Amino acid sequence: QVHVVESGGDLVQAGGSLRLSCAASGSIFGINAMGWYRQAPGKQRELVAVLKESGSADYADSVKGRFTISRDNAKNTVYLQMNSLKPEDTGVYYCNVEDIMRRIFWGQGTQVTVSS
Repeated sequence: QVHVVESGGDLVQAGGSLRLSCAASGSIFGINAMGWYRQAPGKQRELVAVLKESGSADYADSVKGRFTISRDNAKNTVYLQMNSLKPEDTGVYYCNVEDIMRRIFWGQGTQVTVSS
């Protein structure tokens, strides 16, 4: 069994910063990619950022230059540093983990609320 746990969500004012963390544990023998998705009320879940085993990162256009994804491979942990937050960044942020067997695991999500 694999567990994916996010943390770090909070209420913050526009222009502020937050750092999200996500740790994967359990029966996981290797990770291909770890990433973050978000879902705003009434909208579909969308990709925010993903970091592949190779070290290459992809970002949604809306967060480029403001968000940075990083990873601690030894701890199976991925981080999302979010700066210059905007009200439209509000949503539930989900961690996504793809292991070497191409299995996909999701966390329960952490709420980020940006007030104007």
